[in-house]
Amino acid sequence: MSVHDTKNDETRDAALTAALDAVRAGKLIVLPTDTVYGIGADAFQPEAVQALLDAKGRGRDVPPPVLVGDPAVLMALAVDVPEYAERLAEEFWPGALTLILTAQPTLGWDLGETRGTVALRMPDEEVALELLRRTGPLAVSSANRHGKDAALTVLDAATQLGDSVEVYLDGGTARIGTSSTIIDTTVEPAEIVREGALTREEIVAAVGDIFTAAQPEEPDAAEGAADAAESAAEGAATAETGQDVAADAPDATPAEAASPDEPAEAEPADAPPAPVLDLPRETDAEGTEGRAG
Repeated sequence: MSVHDTKNDETRDAALTAALDAVRAGKLIVLPTDTVYGIGADAFQPEAVQALLDAKGRGRDVPPPVLVGDPAVLMALAVDVPEYAERLAEEFWPGALTLILTAQPTLGWDLGETRGTVALRMPDEEVALELLRRTGPLAVSSANRHGKDAALTVLDAATQLGDSVEVYLDGGTARIGTSSTIIDTTVEPAEIVREGALTREEIVAAVGDIFTAAQPEEPDAAEGAADAAESAAEGAATAETGQDVAADAPDATPAEAASPDEPAEAEPADAPPAPVLDLPRETDAEGTEGRAG
């Protein structure tokens, strides 16, 4: 076990090199982050990840999150990323936000019983980011025994974890001192699994209310009015067609075709019998043409 000071610019590079060597060898390290101190291992070495869980006294049913040094790594480690998750990363990374996403199925890692998910975060801490850019993604959990308080200093971490860790990086007291907020984006709607340094109100203010199920859309008022007008027009057309049929019915008598309020006009008693073909005489035709205008 060795402790390295990262607060001093003259010793920082040597400290990061020692941590890099330990990670590559499958050993555990403790590193400072913006929230609390973390215990880390190479995410792609299953034996190292298991050693991390053993050091914490935690089972495989509680897999560790993965820290990344660049937001672009999110799309390499996860699939089916919701659009709002990308906006959350843009807004709060680096920072105190952990996103549970659907893991890329082709990745050769074993973080535990993840059920096909991965929890990703980009910390807002200079030493941690510089180390992550050298090591690549690290499986990192809070540097404490399971059920104990999170470590805010390297001494807190060393007191709990002791010789199970190869290299301790001392970056002073953790700036925030509270764990990150965890959002599960693999469920609909999204769910806050743990509210930490980032509040629900801050998240909603940034990307809208992603935690409430969308309500069914109400029918558009204008569309409803148009449908009603169309139905009314169809009804009117049907009624008019019915009147035309009644008027043209071959068996209808003048009395039957007349309106109930307007009885058919009776023929004069002394009217001459109508010819078989009621053709107008020339004088009648002229009179009809005159009234047609």
